[in-house]
Amino acid sequence: MILFKHELKLNLKLIIIWAACVGFSCFGCILLFGGLKESMEKMADAYAQMGTFSSALGLDRMNVSTMEGFFATEVALIYAIGGAMFAAMTGVCMLSKEEEGHTSEFLNTLPLGRGYIVCWKYLSAAAMILLFNFLCVIWEFAGFALAGEMPSGKNLALFHAAQLLMQLEVGSLCFLISAICKRKQTGAALGFAVLLYIMDLMCRIVPDIEDLKYVTPYYFSNATDIFTGGRIEGSMVAVSALAAVISFAAAWVIYGRRDLAA
Repeated sequence: MILFKHELKLNLKLIIIWAACVGFSCFGCILLFGGLKESMEKMADAYAQMGTFSSALGLDRMNVSTMEGFFATEVALIYAIGGAMFAAMTGVCMLSKEEEGHTSEFLNTLPLGRGYIVCWKYLSAAAMILLFNFLCVIWEFAGFALAGEMPSGKNLALFHAAQLLMQLEVGSLCFLISAICKRKQTGAALGFAVLLYIMDLMCRIVPDIEDLKYVTPYYFSNATDIFTGGRIEGSMVAVSALAAVISFAAAWVIYGRRDLAA
């Protein structure tokens, strides 16, 4: 628990900065909707007829001239990519920063055990992701309150639940990378988060690689799918949860057996 509190205290400023950047961007876009509503009504049909581009972004299924459609196709994209990048950066720094900062020798001489360290580090990363989402949602609701309208509460809750699971999966995969590497791979982690989004776009556009949807967590957490279907696909949720559990277990095993740099 001491390690958990230490990590949260150490990273609190980072969480606030990231949440402010992503949350304020969503807040600003929501407020822009009032001024763009009339022009969006004129452009809605054109957006829906842009072929594969419309299909990939859900513009053929959502009316961008409504708050729900605008949120699902525009605001949710900012939230998804920003959240995944934060989760990736959080996970990839958790264990490797000890070796890079030459503090692993001190940490591992304490009567804690490597398994204890991995568990509390992972829990602190999960708590950071949860806190990040909580702060971003506050920004969103502030935007809805000032705009005077908001999407369906049920669909909004499903979207944020899916986003949280998606970020936990990305964070867990990057936590595994952190257990393997001796230095923080922040750039690679951020690139990995963006690559997963590109994979989501590709599998929606190219039918031959549709199976990539089981690899990228952006697919099941896609806002337009959730807002048009009113549900999250259970099989993909199971795959995402399994990936997170396997990543944590692999990190626990690998970190416990590695020769750590002093």
